[in-house]
Amino acid sequence: MPALRLVAATLVASLMALSPPAAVAQDSAPAEQISAFRLKHGEGRVTRDATLDRIAMEQARAMADKDDLSHEVLGPFTRRVASSKAGRAAENIAYGYDNFDKTLGQWINSAGHRKNLLLPKATKVGIGSAKNASGKRTYWAMVIAGDYDADKPKGNPKSKGKPVVAQAKSETKAATRWGAKPPASPSKQCHLNIKVIGLCI
Repeated sequence: MPALRLVAATLVASLMALSPPAAVAQDSAPAEQISAFRLKHGEGRVTRDATLDRIAMEQARAMADKDDLSHEVLGPFTRRVASSKAGRAAENIAYGYDNFDKTLGQWINSAGHRKNLLLPKATKVGIGSAKNASGKRTYWAMVIAGDYDADKPKGNPKSKGKPVVAQAKSETKAATRWGAKPPASPSKQCHLNIKVIGLCI
């Protein structure tokens, strides 16, 4: 009987060793890193959200499948983010790094991406990453959102405007450190596409 238990324990340990590492979508560290950056610049904390994680992961996988850094690979962001029920949302995409730390540093060093990270009234975030078919390129997507009905104080009239949406993408192969100036390189490209669909003032 002890030998049977030993075999079972060995089998379980072997299966655990063969299991892929936990998906980024279940890791709270990216939200903590984004929150630390936001708090440092006067904005509120964000937490991981399953709906935003799904939206970000679908975007990352689609970009990896097509090997194309594009906000439009799955259609317009406004349509993709509609299921989140957020009043405002922004999306950052990138490729070139295998880890979130360096990708976040890349976004921090880009004015458009930085603006999205500091989206006012944001309370939730989703992160996704996927490798292309060759496994040599990792695509990242981050969706940050806020201004949910539950966040709004009761007694105030509801906004009739549509969500405020911003998008930014970047690609780089140069190493970027947290807070460092981006390298002056013609190979680095950063594009910002902001769409304001409706705004209540």
